[in-house]
Amino acid sequence: MVCVLFVCLGNICRSPMAEAVLRDMVEKRGLSSAIKVDSAATCSWHVGEQPHKGTREKLKEFGISTSGMKGRQLSTDDFETFDYIVGMDNSNIQNIREMLGQPDHPKIFRFLDLTPHGKDVPDPYYTGDFQETYELVVEGCEALLNKILSEIK
Repeated sequence: MVCVLFVCLGNICRSPMAEAVLRDMVEKRGLSSAIKVDSAATCSWHVGEQPHKGTREKLKEFGISTSGMKGRQLSTDDFETFDYIVGMDNSNIQNIREMLGQPDHPKIFRFLDLTPHGKDVPDPYYTGDFQETYELVVEGCEALLNKILSEIK
C-alpha cells in the first residue's frame, strides 16, 4: 500500500482539502485498497477539530466528503508510515524536515512542485479564497496520483 500524508500549518484548510480530494480521486478509480491518504499539521492549534467551514463548504460543492476528518499534529512516526509527505508551502517543508529530523529526504516535497506552477498553495485561512486553493489542490492531486501510479506499475 502507498501512503500519502499532506501537511500544512493547522490541518484545517489546505491539507484536509488535499486529503479529501485525493481520497475522492482514489475511491472513484477503485484504488482505495492500494492508496491510503491522511493529513496533519505542523502546529497543535487545531488538533481534534474538523476542517475549516470554508474547506467543508467548498468540498461539499463538488460532492467531496470530509466525514470523520479531525486535525492532528505531525509525529515522528509519520516518517516511517508514509511514502510521500507533501507540504503545502516552503514554510511547511522546513517545519516538516525539522520536526522529523530529515533535512533532505526525497519523500518530503512541496505539493505544487509536481505541477507547472511550482509555488506555494495559498492558505485560505488568511486569503479567504477557498476556490483558488481548491483549484490548485485538484491540479496537485491529479499530478500526485499520476506520479504514484507511474511509480507502482
